[in-house]
Amino acid sequence: MNNLLCCALVFLDISIKWTTQETFPPKYLHYDEETSHQLLCDKCPPGTYLKQHCTAKWKTVCAPCPDHYYTDSWHTSDECLYCSPVCKELQYVKQECNRTHNRVCECKEGRYLEIEFCLKHRSCPPGFGVVQADVTLCEEAFFRFAVPTKFTPNWLSVLVDNLPGTKVNAESVERIKRQHSSQEQTFQLLKLWKHQNKDQDIVKKIIQDIDLCENSVQRHIGHANLTFEQLRSLMESLPGKKVGAEDIEKTIKACKPSDQILKLLSLWRIKNGDQDTLKGLMHALKHSKTYHFPKTVTQSLKKTIRFLHSFTMYKLYQKLFLEMIGNQVQSVKISCL
Repeated sequence: MNNLLCCALVFLDISIKWTTQETFPPKYLHYDEETSHQLLCDKCPPGTYLKQHCTAKWKTVCAPCPDHYYTDSWHTSDECLYCSPVCKELQYVKQECNRTHNRVCECKEGRYLEIEFCLKHRSCPPGFGVVQADVTLCEEAFFRFAVPTKFTPNWLSVLVDNLPGTKVNAESVERIKRQHSSQEQTFQLLKLWKHQNKDQDIVKKIIQDIDLCENSVQRHIGHANLTFEQLRSLMESLPGKKVGAEDIEKTIKACKPSDQILKLLSLWRIKNGDQDTLKGLMHALKHSKTYHFPKTVTQSLKKTIRFLHSFTMYKLYQKLFLEMIGNQVQSVKISCL
């Protein structure tokens, strides 16, 4: 029994070392046709590619990557990766490409990377740093009108092909598909399309209308002068990850009372990724009695939700999008939030 236990422990120790790759250089299994045995070969180091597998007589042969190619980890690939092309507009080279690292591009000072564009930061009040680019409540609601109730496999492709102006490239579309839920993909695609075509007349009109919408939302929700406890109750009533007391305190210090709720809603959305802010507000309103909201807050939430649900908002979307992208997209059922 002791011998059996000893063997089991030895086998476990070997297994752990193999799975965690404690051996150096790291190893990989290779079937050697000459001997018909599985061999434990050395992987190739960063900056090289696999030229020849090891044999019973020879170690693994690795060769340096050619110029403009790299590998950045121990691997078993017989080719190196091609370095990213030159940095794009408003970016600078933080680190040049070499055999062990890809080219690293970074946005110029005062800008941040949004999918593939360097967008300008909004200025932050003293003591309140940038966490992530704000998504306005109106922009979110406006673009969510374009989310279909039933998704077809090629929905994003249809949208990309029919939007005017500069097309969102296939790489960006695939990235959006990988990083976001199906309900969120249309919203993210339209955001990117808007940034990419910000100088085109149709997008300028959209931006103007979103600004008008924001002014209306500000009138509905911005007049309530709430205490710290009231703001905390509002944030606690939202589903998902909560905006904490520290963020609420910073917001109170940094923002005017009229901007505080909108700023906290933006922070809540950042914390919760693909969460729909309007649905979050509806959830908060449903539980308003539990959290003892003041009557002014309840009325403000109702007015804001009603406005963002309104026929006026849908007609605005219908005018700017359905007329713009044509009958092919009209045939897909659109959700009114």
